Amino acid sequence: MSKQSLQAKCEWLLSRPFWQSPRTWWVLWMLIAVAGACSKLFSYGNPESFRHHCNNFLIFRGTFWHALEGISLYAPYPLEHADTNHYGPLFSVFVAPFALPPAFIGLILWVVFLTWWLYMAVRRSTFSLSQQCFIIFFCAHELLTAVFMMQFNIAIAAIILLSYYCVERERDFWAAAFIMLGTFIKLYGIVGLAFFFFSKHKGRFIFSLIFWAVIMLILPAIFHGFDYLRAQYGEWYASLTEKNTENLLSTMQNVSLLGIVRKSTGLLTYSDLWLIVPGLILFSLPYLRRTQYEFSAFRQTLLASVLMFVVLFSTGSESSSYIIALVGVVIWYTAAPWKRSHTDIFLMVFVFILTSLSPSDIFPSYLRREYVYPFALKALPVTLVWLKLCWEICTKNYAPANEIAMQGSKNRDATAPTTT
Repeated sequence: MSKQSLQAKCEWLLSRPFWQSPRTWWVLWMLIAVAGACSKLFSYGNPESFRHHCNNFLIFRGTFWHALEGISLYAPYPLEHADTNHYGPLFSVFVAPFALPPAFIGLILWVVFLTWWLYMAVRRSTFSLSQQCFIIFFCAHELLTAVFMMQFNIAIAAIILLSYYCVERERDFWAAAFIMLGTFIKLYGIVGLAFFFFSKHKGRFIFSLIFWAVIMLILPAIFHGFDYLRAQYGEWYASLTEKNTENLLSTMQNVSLLGIVRKSTGLLTYSDLWLIVPGLILFSLPYLRRTQYEFSAFRQTLLASVLMFVVLFSTGSESSSYIIALVGVVIWYTAAPWKRSHTDIFLMVFVFILTSLSPSDIFPSYLRREYVYPFALKALPVTLVWLKLCWEICTKNYAPANEIAMQGSKNRDATAPTTT
């Protein structure tokens, strides 16, 4: 079979209504969530095995009960789970509906809820149906990775998308709510402030941010008291500082651009600011192109940059964090009003193989064990995409293709010689 014939058959298959139906997308993602959760439940009868396979959820669930008992949210509890909690005090309130039922029911509800939240964020977005379809299928395997880890990163992706959506729809009050929710739970949500410059109601946006910051800050005190809350915020800061140090050369943490450089060199003495500051400058340069703000493709590309940046420049990034970054990769690829090049297609394939598939059994275990994990190579393809995005968003015209064509036609008419 020729290459052209195979491509034609693939295009025909993917153009069928079944694959483009939101109902199919919904069923696919819910199956991923339920299958991922149920795979953990086989160990429920063995407490030791269950703690090992469901450690993250048990940490999350424990924050509610520890807050209820008035004990530390950040101390180790080796009889309950390994590792410690690193989420804000607000999380103990947020996770309550999933902590109250028996653990195996709470686990299923937790994973299904996170998946539903991200699915609804994609569906409620300003993306076209073809963009939504691409996100659903391209990110399906990465979603499975995040589901197996039962991580809140799925919700962080949803929070960032919804922050952007609300700014686009001039619902600044709710955009601020999502930003502050993500910030007071895992800090990552603060990147939603990147959309401030696209707001048409900046005064309202600022007031809403202050309002929701106060609400999120003191909400746990309603249930647990101000003295307890004050102590827990102090412990949260200490736990994040300690965790950042632990992450630097950790095999399973710092899966980021920072991690690639740190783990490749093995150095501990330099500051990550040597990479973060140039990264922030590159990230901020597009804001100077104010004439491009009016184009949806430009704003979507900045959203893609936010989704990748928050993962690439965090020492807390891990394998399950890449559900955030891969949504950004798809938005970058699909938002451009020009035809994507062979280089761009290669980058997408590279992302899928090395970033998405590397944690799975499909990927050669030797390469994963000896190279991908020790050198944080899962971050490499996304880093290349983000660097190309930075170049495009600083140099390209994001006007719709038909507007560019019309402008070119006007320019040709204006310079054409006249006849008498």
